[in-house]
Amino acid sequence: MLRFAKLNNSIASHHLGVSPTLRHAAARAYGEAAKQVRPIKKLMCANRGEIAIRVFRAAEELNIRTVGIYSYEDRLHVHRYKSDESYLVGKGKSAVAAYLDIPDIVKIAKENSVDAIHPGYGFLSENPEFARACAEAEIKFVGPSEKVLRQMGDKTEARKVAVACKVPVIPGSDGPVRSYAAAKEVFDELGFPVILKAAFGGGGRGMRIVRNAEEAEEAFHRCQSEAKAAFGDPTVFIERYVERPRHIEVQILGDKSGDMVHLFERDCSIQRRHQKVVEIAPAMGVDQAVRNALINDSLRIARFIGYENAGTFEFLLDARGRHYFIEVNPRIQVEHTVTEEITGVDLVQSQIKIAEGRTLREMNVVQGNIQARGTAIQCRVTCEDAENNFTPDFGRLEAFRPGEGMGIRLDSAGTSAGLEISSHYDSLLTKVTSHALSWEMAISKMRRALVEFRIRGVKTNVPFLLNLLNHPDFVARNTSTSFIDENPQVSTC
Repeated sequence: MLRFAKLNNSIASHHLGVSPTLRHAAARAYGEAAKQVRPIKKLMCANRGEIAIRVFRAAEELNIRTVGIYSYEDRLHVHRYKSDESYLVGKGKSAVAAYLDIPDIVKIAKENSVDAIHPGYGFLSENPEFARACAEAEIKFVGPSEKVLRQMGDKTEARKVAVACKVPVIPGSDGPVRSYAAAKEVFDELGFPVILKAAFGGGGRGMRIVRNAEEAEEAFHRCQSEAKAAFGDPTVFIERYVERPRHIEVQILGDKSGDMVHLFERDCSIQRRHQKVVEIAPAMGVDQAVRNALINDSLRIARFIGYENAGTFEFLLDARGRHYFIEVNPRIQVEHTVTEEITGVDLVQSQIKIAEGRTLREMNVVQGNIQARGTAIQCRVTCEDAENNFTPDFGRLEAFRPGEGMGIRLDSAGTSAGLEISSHYDSLLTKVTSHALSWEMAISKMRRALVEFRIRGVKTNVPFLLNLLNHPDFVARNTSTSFIDENPQVSTC
């Protein structure tokens, strides 16, 4: 497209002396490329809650009509009223299974003239069969291709791609491990500690750390069971466990022409049970040479697989500054807000435009124009009791008054007093993102916003988040994925 654009510009400049034949050929080529852009008129979000509302708002700003779906349990949920149209999905199925009903989702889309579906995150967002079903129904899937989803959805295949690209990976099993006998051979070769991971998993689920041979067999079978329950496939793979690493991820956008850009990185090291709790952009205290290596390796893998749309390339960074590729998340991330705040690039709108066939250059998302300004922090406010092992809480919200003001962004599912918090879904209540020109002020704004929150009727993790933000090691940027485990006092509220 860039080549065509340059040639097309030369057509308007007669004094350049380009031959008429070349001018006409360039004009025809540019016209053919332009025809590949097919504007989306009606967009469905095959999801619920906060991310569905985020997608609807992005589409509304682009003058695209929106369609929502909802389970029976969500029939009164706010997200269905934020779309222009909404329809019951998965009738007769469980609260979660309803949002996994591919045939019904596609049927609703076809019956209501939907020409594109955004999967959000979770549910079907990384499911290649869903992308395939959309393609067969001639509906755009707002995300990577079925091939990329299939390739990156299998963590063992993703590792092979990284190795082919000469990107460092953590020593581990050569492929999927399906029996304990095979796992034991890997244990004998790697030694302990190791980490077991669901081969087709994500979101921190289906992961177990094994520190000695005595606990290995039980841990392996438990990991298989968790993988089967969460992802429908018991296959696992094994890696050497990296002690006290940082978890750094790079945000990428790619278009149909093969053009790629990065939008810097995020630090997702503050985790509990492998689940991200606080995210920061850009990652603080990372040597510039390491940052460049993370970005270049992400782009190398993205180009190798022909990545299109938004994606996150994730790494572990050890105490010596060595980085290791761990996975690709081929979708929008929960923590995308911090990247949007520091770059000013709307990632969800970019996804939609790329799905329409637009190039990054046409969207003015050019690497030289993308700058990181200041620091952004995201805290996930959840309905959990931190003092009771983070047990999810649910019930009616009697009061909900969030912190607001300059430098504070709130992304929620339309949370307000009177809302019934369901036990069927994730406990996320709202995402709070602070943005300031300095790290210290970003923390200060986040603290102030969380202190202003008034929530009654359910227990939340707000006191826990404040303890994190006030911890001297967090303020000093001295954290790792083990931070919460090493500082259990932050959970005492």
